[in-house]
Amino acid sequence: MQTTTQAAVHTTGAQPLAEASQPGRLVSLDVFRGITVMAMILVNNPGSWDHIYAPLEHAHWHGCTPTDLIFPFFLFIVGVSLVYALDGARQQPSTHGRTMLRILKRAAILYALGLFSALFPTFDFSTVRIPGVLARIALVFLVCGIVFLKTTWRQQLGLLATILVLYNMLLQLVPVPGYGPANLEASTNLGAWLDRTILGEAHLWKQSRTWDPEGILGTLPAVGTGLLGMLTARWLRQREVEPATKVAWLFVAGGACVVLGLIWNGWFPINKSLWTSSYVLYAGGLAVAVLAAFYWLCDVQGYRSWIKAPLVYGVNAITVFFLSSLVPRLLNMIKVAGPNGPTGLRTWLYDTFFVPYFSPVNASLAGAIVCVLIWLGILWVMYKKQIIIKV
Repeated sequence: MQTTTQAAVHTTGAQPLAEASQPGRLVSLDVFRGITVMAMILVNNPGSWDHIYAPLEHAHWHGCTPTDLIFPFFLFIVGVSLVYALDGARQQPSTHGRTMLRILKRAAILYALGLFSALFPTFDFSTVRIPGVLARIALVFLVCGIVFLKTTWRQQLGLLATILVLYNMLLQLVPVPGYGPANLEASTNLGAWLDRTILGEAHLWKQSRTWDPEGILGTLPAVGTGLLGMLTARWLRQREVEPATKVAWLFVAGGACVVLGLIWNGWFPINKSLWTSSYVLYAGGLAVAVLAAFYWLCDVQGYRSWIKAPLVYGVNAITVFFLSSLVPRLLNMIKVAGPNGPTGLRTWLYDTFFVPYFSPVNASLAGAIVCVLIWLGILWVMYKKQIIIKV
């Protein structure tokens, strides 16, 4: 990971941004990324996993809650960011080899961070989870980066359609070895069988061991989510199109994706764990609409007085996501005396300062909100000092 300081950083709020009609850095993209990561920290760090408000939980299987939108929003943002980062290199074919090496290096670092997080603190390689959130981000970044360099937007649109149709066919037509007909059940679908066969049960999601929500086959449609972000960014970078026209067509496209996703849901249900094709379109369409709204507010109309908190999250998104997964475990490695014997520091803090003063579900929510605010304070200091850690 690389830390950049004020002299080397092209930062978001401290320097003038490009006009909305020009292909400069989008402040709206950093805001969207920041809000997404804040939501990710909120849902990943409840005071107690036994007491959570329904919108802050994932759907049990089929269906979609607000929490189920967070990860696809982030992958959509990855696709948008790739276009802004690599468009110059794409126009210089002689540099594609070096650019691909940079893409591969970054993907490897992202995967390594995810693997380290899965290993910490026991470092037991015999049971480490091989898939994961950062692993999926790394693979989507790798595939989408190469696709962007080597294809046109029409080819990318065709690839997206092919991926969605092919994935639907794989999960609903291909028999599952050892189980019989194709199905969409958690432990017996084709993706779950593939994960167990290639990775082994010991290296899958610890809550199930028979399937993994970030498994191998599900990464294919997740690439489709990144492609949607790339196509959105290509449209936003059109110099000859007026901002109002860009926003209008983005809302049309986003609405069309949502409607198509809801229609497809009738025979290939919206499901985050399977990352179904209907889910790609539904969540991706909402992401298009959200980015369009932020683009209009922040980049076109210039309403930026409210954006500081998401902005400081957005410019160090991977950093805070990675560290926030480690800190709770670090805190619970510190043992303090409790009424029922030694307990981890994080648990002790929660039981002491939240549980006695709130209902169980509100205590859990308050603990999550405080976690978000603590990280906001840390990131605010980093932002003020122009410290941006890049992978």
